[in-house]
Amino acid sequence: METFDFLIVGAGCAGASGAMYASRLNLKSVMYGEMPGGLITTTHLVENWPGEKSISGPDLAMQLVDHATSFGVEMKNEKVTEIKQAEISDQSKTAGFIVKTASNEIKAKTVLIATGTKHRKMNVPGEDELANKGVSYCALCDGAFFKEKTVCIVGGSDSAAKEALLLTEHAKKVYIFARSTLHPEPINMDRVKKNDKIEVREGTKIKEIIGKDKVEKVILESGEEIEMDGVFIAIGHIPLSGLAEKLGVELNDHKEIKINRHSETNIPGVYAAGDVGDSEFKQAITGSAEAVTAAYYAFEYINNNEIVFE
Repeated sequence: METFDFLIVGAGCAGASGAMYASRLNLKSVMYGEMPGGLITTTHLVENWPGEKSISGPDLAMQLVDHATSFGVEMKNEKVTEIKQAEISDQSKTAGFIVKTASNEIKAKTVLIATGTKHRKMNVPGEDELANKGVSYCALCDGAFFKEKTVCIVGGSDSAAKEALLLTEHAKKVYIFARSTLHPEPINMDRVKKNDKIEVREGTKIKEIIGKDKVEKVILESGEEIEMDGVFIAIGHIPLSGLAEKLGVELNDHKEIKINRHSETNIPGVYAAGDVGDSEFKQAITGSAEAVTAAYYAFEYINNNEIVFE
């Protein structure tokens, strides 16, 4: 069974940044991720990454992954199914971790959980039935299919505004349905206001999505019906913290992993970073910083403890 100093679960911005830094510290590292690059690969443009005035989400993600692997980090496109602490008889020593994947078991002295999030659903009639038939969670992925069509974005965040702006490059009309108010970053609010293709409807919720083989219209809670070709949903994310919870890592009420300023969890040797963590301000750069911090303190932890797996 192969042993690694630092095992990263998740290959998004946080995971790749932590992997790169760990390798710079000469930690034998491996990164597991089913979606190399993470959710930022579904982002059209990133304009708040230091040193890059404007870069596509996929390009930024691949730069980070390439940087990590160029220093010798192993990249595995495989799902981690379980993390458990090794059972040891000598309590004066420190137990490492046994990590299971679909096809293998690995020993890890320390673990970074950077599993990110998944898209939150509206849970209204028609959403699941018409998924990939006009219902989408990614404007970058699917926007080109709606050339000269009418579409809507559901959500009021900065992400929703950016998705709407991207869709105007293809669609003839883009509605933004915000449950309360639209509250993006000021620069994106200005862009939305200046774009004649966008109509903002605040205080608006979709009650049902109608269509047979594709989206045909939406019914609002007010009872209004609007013909629609595509529904793009941007109402937030759900933390993918199941592995951590099973291990015994402490979560908050939102199922986010609790971490301190060292990116440490309540279990020594287990770290977390990125969107799965409980930091209130979540950005690609903050997740990467948390992961880099985790790599440094994992290095310190390994040097200060005799870690065994017996």
